[in-house]
Amino acid sequence: MEASSTIRSMLANNRIVVPAYQRAYAWDTPAEGSSRASQTQVFLSDLEAYRSSNSRSPYYFGHFLFEQTQGEYRVIDGQQRLITITLFLAALFACLQAKRALTEDEQDRYKDMIKRESQIRFKTVDYDNQTFVDYVINQSRTAAPASLTTSAQRLINAFDFFKKKLGAQPEAYLTDMLRIVSQASCSTHPVRDEAEAIQMFIFQNNRGKRPSNLEVVKAQFMYAIHLHGEDQQAKDCLIEEIQNRFETIYKSISAIEYRINEDDVLQYTLRVHFNSLWESGALDRIEKMLAAEAPLEFVKDFTNSLAISFEHLSVFFGDDERNSFPIHSLVTLGGIAVVLPFILKAYRFGLPLSDKNQLCVAFESLIIRHRLIGTRADITSRINDAYEAFTSDAPSIAPVLELIDYLKTTKNWWWAYWNNEKLAETLEIEIGHPTAKHLLWKYEVHLKCQGQRGYEPQRYSDIKRPELEHIAPSTEPTARPHGYGTYDEIFKGEYLNCLGNYLLVSKSHNCAVGNIPFAEKLATYQHNAQQREIAKFASAGSVWDQDAIQVRHDKIVAALMAEL
Repeated sequence: MEASSTIRSMLANNRIVVPAYQRAYAWDTPAEGSSRASQTQVFLSDLEAYRSSNSRSPYYFGHFLFEQTQGEYRVIDGQQRLITITLFLAALFACLQAKRALTEDEQDRYKDMIKRESQIRFKTVDYDNQTFVDYVINQSRTAAPASLTTSAQRLINAFDFFKKKLGAQPEAYLTDMLRIVSQASCSTHPVRDEAEAIQMFIFQNNRGKRPSNLEVVKAQFMYAIHLHGEDQQAKDCLIEEIQNRFETIYKSISAIEYRINEDDVLQYTLRVHFNSLWESGALDRIEKMLAAEAPLEFVKDFTNSLAISFEHLSVFFGDDERNSFPIHSLVTLGGIAVVLPFILKAYRFGLPLSDKNQLCVAFESLIIRHRLIGTRADITSRINDAYEAFTSDAPSIAPVLELIDYLKTTKNWWWAYWNNEKLAETLEIEIGHPTAKHLLWKYEVHLKCQGQRGYEPQRYSDIKRPELEHIAPSTEPTARPHGYGTYDEIFKGEYLNCLGNYLLVSKSHNCAVGNIPFAEKLATYQHNAQQREIAKFASAGSVWDQDAIQVRHDKIVAALMAEL
């Protein structure tokens, strides 16, 4: 492989693979109708801009680092670009073939850059490669498999995006793009030692745009094995174990990627592993452990701990969230970083779902209080002792629940920032829309549960695009009479933006009612329990004024105080 090359010559007669310590495909494709620029869109736009420029210099795809092994080159840096180039070329050849048969030169380019007989030029990570081969290279599948990693879905999305864009272009455009990409210049640097390759990966990605902390840790672990392993056989066995652990981790990430950040899971695992909520700075902590005695024992133990965390969170955000209302409610609230180390411990200790539910209910109340009250007091300093005492030797959640209950009732100044008195005060003032929506959803569940046995609470996700409606509009309607009372300073300052004047509605419903008179609005309030009860509070049956708002507000607050 030459130091200075073209894309065609770099790929030709070489087998390039993405090694185990690299991340899977991470480039996004714009959603249908979205105006947000994505990496794949920028990739195409840059090529189109070059084509329009009529430049005489070849297009430049940047620098690529490889580890050279027998029979193949493993990508150290540049795999996202290489995958995208391959996806683009595969889509381009497919679109060109749809218009006419490939010329002899085009067939040669295909064999050099995509596939010659059974030899595929580029291989992505193992767990995505079959999808890559079936859907992109051979195009033997036209529909995505039922179960995919997120990275495999990104491969499919990018390929489909390029096919759609290129398929709409004339033949001359396609042949121009084929020429530009195949003749595009690049620089390469191969190394022959895996330890050096991993070290270079770490060096490269500690400068400029970094991968995730999880990816850096994976590379650091594998490098530590090369440095400290007793012999090659021991090194190979441990590397295989680490690779298998990370394969499990990546499959878990695929299930929960949009629910939680992988680097946050790394941080939570540190807090579980070292039994302290004060653990922060994951990379610094891990570097210290790798520099200490018995680094390989730490690598084995922590990698296993990490895999267990991802597995448990896959269940928590997956089946358990779907089947448990308390878990669903907590996850819906969001901002639950302080809770998840407790949750991870509960799963590790094999506690029953009922215990996990109780933890979720207790912490949801505490988080809502902290969010509403807005104090700068730190929760971690109040609960860390209870966290450290929550161990496999003493796996009872009772002390944790007792502490949270104490925080809700005490008047001791150090602990009383989130007590019932402070909560009651806060519920009387303006509340931000996201939190208000959550509270009104809880109120809706409360209303529907009244007097009903065996009632299955309504999930937040069952509400179609929920929004917060001002019953009395924020801006006074110009039509008279409008039925909203007098818009004086007290009404506008104290009543318009309180819970009593908020209503949970769907987006379409909110758009439909707008600033229409109250009597017309009231006729539309038929879709849930809180909407239907509005008529009970209206003054004189058809007026929504500050008296009506106050009565409803007091009822909502009473229900929330009992719930939270």
